[in-house]
Amino acid sequence: MRTVAVDGQPAGGVDAVAALRELLDHVGPDLARNVFTHSSWSSKRSESYERLAFLGDSVLSLAITSYLYPNLDAERFGAGELTKVRAQTVSGRACRVVAEQLGVPERLTAAAPPAAVAGVGALIATERVLASICEAVIGACYLTFGYERTAVAVVSAFTAELDEALKRPLDFKSELQEQLARRGEVVSYEVIDEIGPPHERTFTVVALMGKEELGRGSGRSKKDAEQIAAELALESIAHHRKRAPHNV
Repeated sequence: MRTVAVDGQPAGGVDAVAALRELLDHVGPDLARNVFTHSSWSSKRSESYERLAFLGDSVLSLAITSYLYPNLDAERFGAGELTKVRAQTVSGRACRVVAEQLGVPERLTAAAPPAAVAGVGALIATERVLASICEAVIGACYLTFGYERTAVAVVSAFTAELDEALKRPLDFKSELQEQLARRGEVVSYEVIDEIGPPHERTFTVVALMGKEELGRGSGRSKKDAEQIAAELALESIAHHRKRAPHNV
């Protein structure tokens, strides 16, 4: 797979997010203010990052899709495989990683009004918030610089996440299912909580073996939450196996 060059440098280099950070630094003050405004900080939700995140989510998905389609071997990567790679590349986890590399926690802290400073720590510890702001950054860049320039910067910023998706696909659900099947057991998933508005929803899911809870995870989609629940279930099974190898 070839890499995209940004300003003459290969994507995924020493500072893969440099191009996206540069765009962010030159976004107009009004958009920049919205990007780093949490909805609880303003009486008008339109002044927060939520609408920009909605836009940025679509731009991110299109940028990665447009990159994957011509660059991944068509025989190896059909529609189903492409969907999996894209989903992992643009997941909440991936967006949080890019957000941290962009300095979102520091920028959000600096933008917080005095009355909200005490609660910033809880916000930047939340994957949903950092991921949404990452998408808002992309949305603001799209509005300012257009699709082509933003897409190149986005692909560069997410190159490490894309490489990870290709080398180590996160399919903890299949692995858990296979492990339990060898023991004659099956796994099921149940959504036990949903919080947030429809466009910024967080789901909590439990992985169950019968009525026994094996793992619990939260994510911005049911699929993300299920993967996290399955991952924690596998860790729990491995832990019990080490402690009681003859009973698991």
